[in-house]
Amino acid sequence: MNKYFNSIIGKFQENLKIFSLIYFLILVLNISGCGWLIVGGGTAYEGYKVGSDPRSIGTQIDDATITAKVKLKLIEDPITKARKIDVDTVNGVVTLTGVVESEKEIKRAIEIAKNVKGVKKVVNNLRVEKRGITSYLSDKEITTKVKLKLIEDPDLKALSIDVDTVNGVVTLTGVVESEYQKKKAIEHAKSVSGVVKVIDNLQIKK
Repeated sequence: MNKYFNSIIGKFQENLKIFSLIYFLILVLNISGCGWLIVGGGTAYEGYKVGSDPRSIGTQIDDATITAKVKLKLIEDPITKARKIDVDTVNGVVTLTGVVESEKEIKRAIEIAKNVKGVKKVVNNLRVEKRGITSYLSDKEITTKVKLKLIEDPDLKALSIDVDTVNGVVTLTGVVESEYQKKKAIEHAKSVSGVVKVIDNLQIKK
């Protein structure tokens, strides 16, 4: 009787571990914006995004996990306002982008990112500036226009390039296959009306 009962408990614990792992991966990929394991909705789009990314799926999952952990720690921290900080991770390199209220917040965000396991480097694109609703909407428009230009270019895998805009400053983050692709992506961003500056965080696939 005890053996039977222990067997049931053992199976339950094993299934619970599997369920917990699956749930964690879904949470990680959702938080990071990857979402390719989620059924329904944007599955086809996200599946294509993963397939077109020059990074291996293993690396993409590692990067997504790092992004999720950094975001969660920013949310938990009383100093940082996580909703104002965009986090991108490529090959272990974390890029922080956004507008915050103080230098103290910038230092804290960088410290949080550096302390996450697997992070090789932190690129800081955070700035202390005011950002009103007009500027926010303008940035959204610029981001959309840059993304459209990247998508329309047959030489680029646009879905592997992340675009962030803050007060007219565009940051390109991701992996491309050549110096030629990198230059084209930067040129497209610079050609969009309203762009003040383009920050290049693109890595060339080795």
